[in-house]
Amino acid sequence: TLGTQTDYRDGEAQTDPYSPEYIVRSGSVPEILRLATLTWGRGLPAGQAEMEIIDRIREKRAWEAALPPMDSPSNVAKRLKMMEAMERKEWADREEEIHKLQKVHLEVFKKLLWRREENQNELDAMRLNNHWQNHQKAKEEKIRKIQRDCALMLRKLIAKRKNCMGKLERRDIIKEYNDFSSQTYAPLSRIGFFPDNGSDYYAVKNYYLNTFAGLCELEESVQHSGSQIKIKVPKAKWTITKTGYIRRSGRLEAVLAQVHQ
Repeated sequence: TLGTQTDYRDGEAQTDPYSPEYIVRSGSVPEILRLATLTWGRGLPAGQAEMEIIDRIREKRAWEAALPPMDSPSNVAKRLKMMEAMERKEWADREEEIHKLQKVHLEVFKKLLWRREENQNELDAMRLNNHWQNHQKAKEEKIRKIQRDCALMLRKLIAKRKNCMGKLERRDIIKEYNDFSSQTYAPLSRIGFFPDNGSDYYAVKNYYLNTFAGLCELEESVQHSGSQIKIKVPKAKWTITKTGYIRRSGRLEAVLAQVHQ
């Protein structure tokens, strides 16, 4: 199914290519054995760089076959010259490889620097945006405060303008009692009114309650029968002996009444 092909596709199930067993004949050196260092994923499949290495190896093999034998002084000198030239060529190739690697490293380094600069620019933009928003909030708060102060001052100017010529206005008692925020209901202490000063105005002051002579006079005015309290002792329900005890029959009746309840 489509799901199975997606979960178990060939790209994930692919293993290293199969390398069969081989036997090298005596006296022969296969060229492929010179590339034994290249493995799948590390040089294989061969690309442009690997083909250059293979061509270089073939060139070196052809150069080694063309070296003159060391059987005479002239051949030795010629062999030394050829070896020096080959060494210079190898060093030149090595320097070229180093320059290529340096270029690749430089490109990678440029990309990293560019990415870091982009990240830093994003952070700077975010900080500037936050700073700008904070300034905008402070500006709006300041504008609101100025508007409140302006409204307050306008109300004061309007109130002053009503009596700009200093004319005296007649007191409107109905208006004062109709407005619960007027001086009649809520006087201000800054105009000389202190509510605590008259706190004892509603206190009860009576001659008969606050003085001893008044209490004596009040006591004399009350009738004698009102001061004498008569308490009638209730009669006992059961028969009581002379010593003050209840008889046995009375106690039994009380117990029976309690049980009945």
